[in-house]
Amino acid sequence: MTRAAPAHADFRSKAFLRGHIRHTMAFYHPRCIDPAGGFFHYFKDDGSVYDASHRHLVSSTRFVFNYATAALEFGGDDPALREEYLHAVRHGLAFLRERHLDPDSGGYFWTLRDGAPEDTTQHCYGAAFVLLAYSIALKAGVEECRTWMAAHWDLLDTRYWEPGPGLYRDEATRDWEFSGYRGQNANMHMCEAMLAAFEASREPRYLQRALLLADHMTRRQAAQCDGLVWEHYDADWQVDTDYHRDDPKHLFRPWGFQPGHQTEWSKLLLILDGHLRQAGTPADWLVPRARELFDRAVDAAWDPEFGGLMYGFAPEALRKEVPGPSLPDGRHFICDDDKYFWVQAESLACAARLAAATGDTRYWDWYDRLWDYAWRHLVDHTHGAWYRILDRENRKHDDEKSPAGKTDYHTMGACHDVLAVLRGRG
Repeated sequence: MTRAAPAHADFRSKAFLRGHIRHTMAFYHPRCIDPAGGFFHYFKDDGSVYDASHRHLVSSTRFVFNYATAALEFGGDDPALREEYLHAVRHGLAFLRERHLDPDSGGYFWTLRDGAPEDTTQHCYGAAFVLLAYSIALKAGVEECRTWMAAHWDLLDTRYWEPGPGLYRDEATRDWEFSGYRGQNANMHMCEAMLAAFEASREPRYLQRALLLADHMTRRQAAQCDGLVWEHYDADWQVDTDYHRDDPKHLFRPWGFQPGHQTEWSKLLLILDGHLRQAGTPADWLVPRARELFDRAVDAAWDPEFGGLMYGFAPEALRKEVPGPSLPDGRHFICDDDKYFWVQAESLACAARLAAATGDTRYWDWYDRLWDYAWRHLVDHTHGAWYRILDRENRKHDDEKSPAGKTDYHTMGACHDVLAVLRGRG
C-alpha cells in the first residue's frame, strides 16, 4: 500500500537529513519527558502516551542517545536548543542512575513499573546501551560520564566477558547466575558501544575490544553458517538452530538470519576500518567482509514486488523446515516477511558508508532505493517519526508507533551516520 508522500530534497543532501532529524525529534520532544523522572516509552501514531508507568532499559538509554546526538548536531546553530537537549540528557541519566542501576548487583534493571524494579534480569544487550548512553553523553559534554564509563567497563569485564571465546555472555539473574544462552545481538551492540566509547574518550581499549568482537562474530562465528551471522548459540558458542524456531517473530530474539543485523554489522566494520586507518593500523579484511554481508543480505531479503527489506530468512540447510512463507519464486525462503523500520534505516546508513569506502556507485543506488521505500511507506509525514512495522504489502499492523525499545534511535542514528559520511568524517 503506497501512502501519499510529499516531495523531498535529495536524500543525499545534508539539509534533507538534518530536517528529517528535526522532524523526528519533534514527535518526541518535549512530550517524551516525564517531569517525575525519565521518559515516557509508549506512543501511539499521533504521539499520545498509552502506558505512562512502564520503563524499559533500552528506551531509557536510547532517549539519552537521541538527545545527546541532537545536541551535538544542532547545538552550534542554536545554543539555547543545545542546553534544552542537554537538560534532557541529564534528566535521562539521573533516572538511569537512580532507578535502573541496581545497588545490590551493580547491574541495571531491565524493566520498571511505577519506578520499582519489575524484571531484574541482567541483560548484556541492555548493558551495551548503558555504555552507549554514557559515551554519547560524554561526547556531548557531560563529563561525569567518564567515571561511569570506567566503572561500567569493569562491570562488563567482571560479569559478562568470557575470555576464552572472546565474547560477552548474554543474560544472568540478579545474583549473576548466567543462563546457557549466548547471542550475537548483545555482542553487536556492545561493539557499537565500544566504538562510541572510543570516540568519546580516545581510550584504545575500547577500539581494541570492538575489533575483537567484530572479528570473532563476523568471521569465526559466521564461519559456522556459511559466512552469515546467526543470532543464537549455546554455552559453547555453537550455533543453535532450534532456538525460537517456533517463534520467528520474537521481538529481541527472532529465528533465522536477520538481514538488518548483517547490514548493521557491515556498518560497524566500516566504522572500525575508518578508526584503524586513522590510527595507522588498518585491517585489510574489514571492507571486503562488510561488502559481503551487505550484498548477501539485500540479495536475500529485498522484496521485488512490494519493496523494502523483509525481516528474516532461513539458512540453506534448513530451507525445507522454514516455519513461515517464502517468496513466490521460492528462492529466498523468507521466514518473516514483515518490514521493520530499523532494518531499512540501518541498511541505508550502511549503503552510504559502503559507497564512501569503496567508491562503488551501486551502493548509492541502494541508499536511494531504501530511502525512497522508507519515505513512501514508513515515514509518518503528518505526526513525525517512522511507523514501526508493516506487513509484506506495507500495511500497518496497529497504531503503536513507538512502544518500549523504539524511540527512533535507529532512524535518527542513520541520518547522523550519513551526515558523518557526507562531511568526510565517516
